[in-house]
Amino acid sequence: MRSRDCNPAVIEPDARSIVPAVRWCRSFRQARLHQPDLQGNAAFWLQVEGSLTRHLQLRCRESFHVEVANEGFSLPTREEALTLDIPHRQRAWIREVRLCGDGRPWVLARTIIPLATLNGRGRRLRHLGRIPLGAWLFSHREWSRGPLQAGLCRGTGPDTPRCARRSIFSSDNHRLLVGEYFLPELLTQPL
Repeated sequence: MRSRDCNPAVIEPDARSIVPAVRWCRSFRQARLHQPDLQGNAAFWLQVEGSLTRHLQLRCRESFHVEVANEGFSLPTREEALTLDIPHRQRAWIREVRLCGDGRPWVLARTIIPLATLNGRGRRLRHLGRIPLGAWLFSHREWSRGPLQAGLCRGTGPDTPRCARRSIFSSDNHRLLVGEYFLPELLTQPL
């Protein structure tokens, strides 16, 4: 994606993944050029600053929780490895969760944590369980977020994400990639 604004390829995670195939763009603005109807709630959620977890918690009337769908060592996609600048066939800790508000899934999240990031203090990242990663990252000031990319999801089912965003978080020479995929249940709620 260094020479293009949007990757022409649709990036497919493996068959066990809960996230859809995505065409990643450098920015929300670039994604809108390819999908002009990204506006309203989708535009808000793709661009909201700070902790997405915290914004979701503020929208809940009753409760917020995390459901862990998949977690463990696995191979990232070729594109994820390239984005993180790690060898293509190197395993990483991959965490996929559902962020649920008021008992309903609102966001699917996929995090790629390279092996080098799991050293030292990063060992804790393998043991988050139902703790939201976003809350953890934003409570540790040594982590900073890079630019947000926007994604156009493939899939037309009524319960599949239509759009996504991702960013790299860094702390010294440690990095991880966090992708957040917005479900229709969230996008249809008033802001």
